[in-house]
Amino acid sequence: MKENSTYRFDVTISSAVEDGSRLPVAEESVEGPLSDELLGKMQRYWQAANYLTVGQIYLKDNPLLREPLDPSHIKPRLLGHWGTSPGLSLIYVHLNRLIREQDLDAIYLAGPGHGGPAVLANVYLEGTYSEVYSEVSQDTAGMRRLFRQFSTPGGVPSHVSVPTPGSIHEGGELGYVLTHAFGAAFDNPNLLVAAVVGDGEAETGPLEGSWKSISFLNPARDGAVLPVLHLNGYKIAYPKVLGRAS
Repeated sequence: MKENSTYRFDVTISSAVEDGSRLPVAEESVEGPLSDELLGKMQRYWQAANYLTVGQIYLKDNPLLREPLDPSHIKPRLLGHWGTSPGLSLIYVHLNRLIREQDLDAIYLAGPGHGGPAVLANVYLEGTYSEVYSEVSQDTAGMRRLFRQFSTPGGVPSHVSVPTPGSIHEGGELGYVLTHAFGAAFDNPNLLVAAVVGDGEAETGPLEGSWKSISFLNPARDGAVLPVLHLNGYKIAYPKVLGRAS
């Protein structure tokens, strides 16, 4: 962010993006190891996204924690799954790196339910959200609004939903992420579709059936689907079958 911006996150978030730019472009080939400098910037960006995620789930005031945290700053009802969020942000950051390095035509579909705060955090951090919703500005007031609007009446849902810029799939639809991913690839032969599959939806009928689309898709001519299984080991209330497999 620009040095004179009030969008300051003390140590972590203020250093995530410099001089108003998006994620940095790596100078080396993606085939080689990433430089320590690039990895450091990506780490800070990921940490910033994690902080914005926590803020949306828990805070209704004091967004930069410039005051001692008080119970009045905490939301009375918490929604959004923290457990799935850091992984969603990690994938988002690395995909952005690949898009910039390779000039990829790519789209990100987040399947895990209640993973909305992670994707919203990244869209806000990179500047896209404020371009669409100018009232959610990249400063302390806008950050407070981002936090307060999350999963509240008149605000935005806890899923990656229609108000999210670029969304064609609502996370938490219990198993349809691969269906939407394959459809997007069939319609766009040059598109790479990264589809994150959550623990719970991995066991649903629609998701199991969607794997059969592999038989109909040739990445050389139809676009490509990159499934990413986000395996935490648990779903809503009990252990996951895939999480217990060897």
